[in-house]
Amino acid sequence: MRHRSRILMMAATACLGLAACEPAPDRGAEADGAAARPNSAPNSSATPPVRNVGPSAESASLAAYYRRLENDLLVRGLMRTDGGGPDTPFTDTMLARNFVQIALYDEYVSTGGQLQARTTQSRLRRWDIPVRYAAEFGPGVPTGQQAEDRANVRNYVARLARVTGHPITYDESNANFHVLFLTEDDRDNIAPRLRQLVPGITDSSIRAFQTRDRGTLCLVLAFSQGGSATYTRAVALIRAEHPDLLRLSCIHEELAQGLGLANDSPAARPSIFNDDEEFGLLTTHDELLLRMLYDSRLTPGMTEAEAGPIVRRMATELVGGPV
Repeated sequence: MRHRSRILMMAATACLGLAACEPAPDRGAEADGAAARPNSAPNSSATPPVRNVGPSAESASLAAYYRRLENDLLVRGLMRTDGGGPDTPFTDTMLARNFVQIALYDEYVSTGGQLQARTTQSRLRRWDIPVRYAAEFGPGVPTGQQAEDRANVRNYVARLARVTGHPITYDESNANFHVLFLTEDDRDNIAPRLRQLVPGITDSSIRAFQTRDRGTLCLVLAFSQGGSATYTRAVALIRAEHPDLLRLSCIHEELAQGLGLANDSPAARPSIFNDDEEFGLLTTHDELLLRMLYDSRLTPGMTEAEAGPIVRRMATELVGGPV
């Protein structure tokens, strides 16, 4: 099973990046990848509304499916949380190549308003303005789970700030990176909230949030203005039906990917930016990718030809040895 994400730059009123987490086929599991679907608009305040009814049969079925998925991954020794070790060495050459593949290529393209899986050369994208994360919850998310997820987002945001050196904070009063935790019952009416968060958002972007494909575990949309290579806002979706580790894994991948790591690579190890599911949480290798992405020697809009020599020098500095 896979559960990796991708970012896509699309022609729209605002340019965006799409990252969709998906499990790969295993024991008949579905894995097309796309997004999720809502029933009630998520709450934008720090105090969530109280839901008076229990989960629907569809939501309960999804929760059971994702519990089986997580258990299957763990039984097979996947979804590691150790960040990598002696059994997952990497060289400066590998780090540089992985950065180019993950930060300077897209895995999806938009054709006629539809997403197609096709690896495409792109350019370096990241945030130049401060990133302010905030967690929001649909009314179907239990209060205890909300507290756990909010704490996990806060802690991870602090880690991303340390790793990148970029101004990154948790700020519910003035967020520009919204992390939506929604059940299947919360997503049918998500469109108004998305339009509020991202004025001018396209219908295709909204549909990405509204697919009922259970193969999409989570996703992130990162937006820029007028075709710029710098992001100004982002919205992530995480299915609230996930058990604890899957939800935490989605937090780690989507919040990092929304910073500008657009692609996956089968060669990246140890990494969450790899469809093999070996690692569930951000690794030491991935921290270096983020550090490189926000190094001042790189600038948004750089192509592979422009960024490549700089990336190789940075990898040598970080890991050592000739590239």
